Amino acid sequence: MDIIGDAASAIKAVWGDLTTPPEPTVYGGGGGGGGGFEMSPDELQSVIGLWKEELQKVSDDGDKIEDILFELMPPGQDEVSSSYVDAGMDSLQSLKKQNESMKEYIVGYIAKLELAKTKTMATDAANTMRST
Repeated sequence: MDIIGDAASAIKAVWGDLTTPPEPTVYGGGGGGGGGFEMSPDELQSVIGLWKEELQKVSDDGDKIEDILFELMPPGQDEVSSSYVDAGMDSLQSLKKQNESMKEYIVGYIAKLELAKTKTMATDAANTMRST
């Protein structure tokens, strides 16, 4: 089990190539506005499910990071051993912050997708009522 590799995979899965522009905004139903694309409520639910799976993976990685932080001890009582572990702890704390940031991003994105789904369903219902 390689926590660094897992974290790197999670980062790539969530953000992809960080040098590319961000994804377009998801919206559904009527309205105009800026760029984006439309999805049906079922398609949005499928995407939401994928993001929830990703959130679980990132959360699991966060648990692993916490476990390592809790259990990491120097192999000896000498200064070199302690400084080695301190450096590792600093890196793990940075990884923990990055993991928490990814979780926040995913939770926010899921909320936006849920809102888009709700708006799409409301627009679809209103359009159905108008056409009957």
